[in-house]
Amino acid sequence: MTWQDKTVLVTGAGGFIGSHLTAALLERGARVRALVHYNSRDDCGNLRFLPPEQFREAEILKGDIVDGDFMRQVVAGCDCVFHLAALIAIPYSYVAPRSYVAANVVGTLNVLEAVRRTGVPRMVHTSTSEVYGTALYEPIDEDHPLQGQSPYSASKIGADKLVESYYRSFDLPVATIRPFNTYGPRQSARAVVPTIITQLLAGRETIELGSLDPQRDLTYVEDTAKGFLAVAECDAAIGQTINVGTGKTISVGELAGMLVRLINPAAKVVSTEKRVRPSKSEVMKLICGNAKAERMTGWRPTVPLDEGLKHTAAFLRTHLALCRADEYTV
Repeated sequence: MTWQDKTVLVTGAGGFIGSHLTAALLERGARVRALVHYNSRDDCGNLRFLPPEQFREAEILKGDIVDGDFMRQVVAGCDCVFHLAALIAIPYSYVAPRSYVAANVVGTLNVLEAVRRTGVPRMVHTSTSEVYGTALYEPIDEDHPLQGQSPYSASKIGADKLVESYYRSFDLPVATIRPFNTYGPRQSARAVVPTIITQLLAGRETIELGSLDPQRDLTYVEDTAKGFLAVAECDAAIGQTINVGTGKTISVGELAGMLVRLINPAAKVVSTEKRVRPSKSEVMKLICGNAKAERMTGWRPTVPLDEGLKHTAAFLRTHLALCRADEYTV
């Protein structure tokens, strides 16, 4: 698939990965319908960071994937749908699990039905490495058992299984991409990398985190966006789930140490109880088995972790006023 003059819908376009994917599609000549969650402030989220010429080119739509009638309207006439819209903050899923089922399960059902009813020729659904839970073996390939270790991961498992059922039941041309831990500019402060960086840039001498032991597979956001394009462009990916990650891990404590050395070597890192997940819910190790992605689509990550962290820190340094370093964001 070439993207020039293709009409493409990105749900969750105002989010972290969604805004970078929107930019990548616009760079390739696509006509992008960028769907953001409606609010009365006319806030388009991270799309505001797009270059002015790209912002003008994007058709920014406001609505809610929980509204099935609305989704059928915005999907009609598209050549491809990238479905990224979701509630993703794990700590908040302990507070409001029903809302995660509504957005992530029912919302995905509405997108699937809209794609089915309007005959869109390609859809890419966004999963998450959290559906695997703590690694039972490593690296984690696409055959690894799914474990619902939080209401968030359970809702995404439900969404993934709906996607599988629509492929099997209705021959829907849908592929599932399963990113591991993406980081980079524009990510919200609820995620571990910006949480560490914003506290450091704000001059805090004590950096508060949750558990320091979990290990994560960190992929720079531009590499993840390229993974979305690679999966959409691959005919053999239809009906498949494809992991996107580096195949390398780093513990939260080691990551914090890297960033402390980069920004403020005098700072110390502590684990605070309010940020720690329930013990049976914490995912202790995620490491991506990415052989299928490379074999099937040719995708592989290119941005080293130290380089990506520097880019992320530079962005947050410029936009620190938008962050609340002294608050714990769930």
